[in-house]
Amino acid sequence: MTDAVLLTGASDALLAAVIAVPVILVAGGIALATRRRGGTSGPSTDDATGGGVAVAERPGPAAPDRTTTTAPAGVVEAPPVPEPEIEEALAPEPASYRGRLGKARGLLSGYIGAVRAKGKIDASTWDDLEEALIRADVGVGATDALLDDLRSRVKAGDIADPDALVDALKGDLVAMLTTSGSDLATVGADRSEPAEGEPARTVDVWLFVGVNGVGKTTTVGKVATRLSRAGTPVLLAAGDTFRAAAGEQLSLWAERSGADIVRGAEGGDPSSVVFDAVQRAASKGHSLVLADTAGRLHNKVNLIEELKKIRRVSDRPPGHVAEVLLVLDATTGQNGLAQAKVFLDAVDVSGVVLTKLDGTAKGGIVVAIQRELGLPVKLVGLGEEPDDLVDFDAAAFVDALF
Repeated sequence: MTDAVLLTGASDALLAAVIAVPVILVAGGIALATRRRGGTSGPSTDDATGGGVAVAERPGPAAPDRTTTTAPAGVVEAPPVPEPEIEEALAPEPASYRGRLGKARGLLSGYIGAVRAKGKIDASTWDDLEEALIRADVGVGATDALLDDLRSRVKAGDIADPDALVDALKGDLVAMLTTSGSDLATVGADRSEPAEGEPARTVDVWLFVGVNGVGKTTTVGKVATRLSRAGTPVLLAAGDTFRAAAGEQLSLWAERSGADIVRGAEGGDPSSVVFDAVQRAASKGHSLVLADTAGRLHNKVNLIEELKKIRRVSDRPPGHVAEVLLVLDATTGQNGLAQAKVFLDAVDVSGVVLTKLDGTAKGGIVVAIQRELGLPVKLVGLGEEPDDLVDFDAAAFVDALF
């Protein structure tokens, strides 16, 4: 009887021990997880949201102690791999026509590939070329002129196969655009002589004009940055007194480029701002004023008349209007031509700055501007960075398209 009681007691003790072990393990795991998270023994987030018992996180492998670990005898350790330079990896891609005109090139590549693949010049060849140029925003007039010239050369036997035809088209486009180009390198080199009795004109003025949203203020800032780096002292005139943020935006560009700036009161007379900027530039020895202007709808007569006044005031000695640059958004396509014609008549535009050329699949607008308006494209925007506003290069542009 005593043996039976002892056996029964031992069995109960063994059963209790077996039950206690997992309870202790679970409790220990919960406590360990709580300590790892820096919390208390209170309920976890899962408990508070009805998720049940908190599950302890499985501890990951311990990190090796690099200060005490030594290689076994006879084993040569590999040299440490240098980490890549973060600044180099994040450096912006240099602006290049080939790198930034991928969309426009993609539009033309299918048509040009089809022309080259035929092996002969036939009616469908001319249809493909015509559609390609029209879709690329070259314009009907420029397209007809280009294809008429090529047809006559094919008929005369000067062009015998599709490859030669495509090469001839590229050559004609380059020739049509070679009159375009920036003359930023000749800032201040060509000033008209003052009339008899007038004071010397010592300050060149560049007016930046265009409709709303084309990027005039940003363009002014990028040009200022470029010229300042080249050592040309410039002064910015915040002539857009109607857009609330325009003055602040141009002030930021002035700070970045190290240029001086003249601002007026919001809603004030923009002509007086430009006039004051010219006077200040003359007194401080600056050779160039870059004048921003408010965006104007090309079909609003009163706004265009105000722009004419700005130009007249800017041309008073000691000022001399050396450039009137029309800023156009390349994504507007043929609508940009209608804008350009109005500004050309109103303020005697001397050249075009074409922005957002990297974001459009219709780079042919450059050709239309040159042929239809006779205006040189002087600068093109290929990206957001200051260095992405570059001189227009006809050969590089056409090569990138093809």
